[in-house]
Amino acid sequence: MTTDARRTELQDNLNRTREAVAAACAAAGRTPGSVRLIAVTKTFPAADAATLTELGQADLGENRDQEAAPKAAELAALGLEPVWHFVGQLQRNKARSVAEYAHWVHSVDRARLATALDAAVAVSSHGRNLNALIQVSLDGDTARGGATLAEVEALAEHIAAARFLDLKGVMAVAPLGWEPAKAFALLNECSELVRRVDPAAVEISAGMSGDFREAVACGATMVRLGRNVLGEREAMA
Repeated sequence: MTTDARRTELQDNLNRTREAVAAACAAAGRTPGSVRLIAVTKTFPAADAATLTELGQADLGENRDQEAAPKAAELAALGLEPVWHFVGQLQRNKARSVAEYAHWVHSVDRARLATALDAAVAVSSHGRNLNALIQVSLDGDTARGGATLAEVEALAEHIAAARFLDLKGVMAVAPLGWEPAKAFALLNECSELVRRVDPAAVEISAGMSGDFREAVACGATMVRLGRNVLGEREAMA
């Protein structure tokens, strides 16, 4: 159960975060409605996720299935239905679990994973397609996940051909040591490649707590913010 103090804290944080995103949009000459805020609730309890949903925060992000699946189930049992975004690296053996609760997967970075997700959605219980974003490794170091620049267009074609996946766009994390503006400008170019495959795949998921303003300036349509909304995380084991 969320205490009154925590609920007030989350409401205040959410208001400030929305104002910050709106200010970033204004600075970029964009409308606030052009950027979707995803509150990343990883490592925080389901009670926080439930409270955010009750406060009108529709989009929640998670990056580990072993945490996300029970959290999604707990909110569903409460009658709460946020839009779940899976934003972390994903192994094929988790595809079936993730496909049961996620509405979006931001980290599709290889054809075999896309195929596994397509098969998982086909036998899922909810009867809806899964929105897929291609995670791009902007510096070519795929250890942190992501398709290389040379792989993006072919992967887009593979996802577009999948029966139960909807190709929606691209996602990336700014590489360590890169200026965020450089990283997100390159991601915008990758978005153009994907839109050659499907002109409707216009989503760009980019920007976290430290660099979301630069991401918005470079065309991000989704920002993935955790600390801004929920506070500092405890170190994970």
